[in-house]
Amino acid sequence: MRMLVLGAGLQGSACAYDLLQNSAIDEVRLADKGTTALPAFLSRYADNPRLVRVALDAKDLKAVARAMEGVSAVMCALPYYFNLEMTRLAIEAGVPICDLGGNTEIVFQQKGLDAAARAKGITVIPDCGLAPGMVNILAQLGISRCDRVSRVKIFVGGLPQVPEGPLKYQIVYSLEGVLDYYTTLSWVLRDGRRTQVKALSELEMVRFDAPVGELEAFHTAGGLSTMATRYEGQIPTMEYKTLRYPGHAHIMEAIRELGLLDLDPLDVKGVKVSPRDVAVAAMAPHLQKPAGRDLVALRVLVEGTKNGKPVTHTFELVDRHDESRGISAMERTTGYSLSITGQLQAEGAIKSAGVHTPDECVPGDRYIAELAKRGIVIRDTIS
Repeated sequence: MRMLVLGAGLQGSACAYDLLQNSAIDEVRLADKGTTALPAFLSRYADNPRLVRVALDAKDLKAVARAMEGVSAVMCALPYYFNLEMTRLAIEAGVPICDLGGNTEIVFQQKGLDAAARAKGITVIPDCGLAPGMVNILAQLGISRCDRVSRVKIFVGGLPQVPEGPLKYQIVYSLEGVLDYYTTLSWVLRDGRRTQVKALSELEMVRFDAPVGELEAFHTAGGLSTMATRYEGQIPTMEYKTLRYPGHAHIMEAIRELGLLDLDPLDVKGVKVSPRDVAVAAMAPHLQKPAGRDLVALRVLVEGTKNGKPVTHTFELVDRHDESRGISAMERTTGYSLSITGQLQAEGAIKSAGVHTPDECVPGDRYIAELAKRGIVIRDTIS
């Protein structure tokens, strides 16, 4: 098999690393516009002929099309705004593609290409990271085990193992992306109907085993992907919340309400400046912790009935920075998830051609087993 990874950032590099662990994969093409050094965990493969670095500008569509020739699957770890065009190119090339997603409106546009994908006999799977991605597959697995479902609650967060500073947070992916989630309305299901709620709202406390302890959870956008639309009128309550250490949401809400996360430029001493650009520039140096170690905490609750009796399926994960390889928990849970999905596509484990989100097509038990092979262990309990 020959696999193509678009984007050599941290997630794309983690995806490429995971692909290289599969001896059945003959070549991993890692394509990116830049020529930056590989992260330490991938640099050991720098002289390995199975890893082929490709200089590629994602805006050069003809070059991207050429890069897709002869590959078994494409894994897109580019910023979300490239996903639709990459999907079109993959369909034209007749090659399966999955991506990290993150923007539900674009996912709906990708779904508009379903007929074209089916005509080519390929699968297209957007939103294949951690959240959306892993959490949606777990939620669907719980839903499939119930006769009726009354409530689905998803909690997930990327956190520093040692919280510092007023926000008790470190950058584990794009700060711009984090702030976008903090300022975008979230879709949830209430009484079976799709409803929008404000980000950072409806704070609740969620406790994990020590040393993680008590975390706060609040609404942010994107984590449900298309599930709120898919299950409207079928499941009364469904929601996704982000996890942070206590006190984070209150500070970020104050910053937002003061207008410091607004996008519209302001006149500052004769210069037009976006408040959010200033916020990112000011906050990022304080939140970048190169030596910091992260963790990912996740819990998915599916409540319903089975054979007339109440049942709750709980999926829980606490994953930590891989010290031996130098791979962060966020890279493991996001980049590896993308890799697993692409490998399932390449081997034909995703049976139905077309455009499907992970919850619609990825076999949950197989996915959990693949994570476990990588030391990412989902605790699956029934009560």
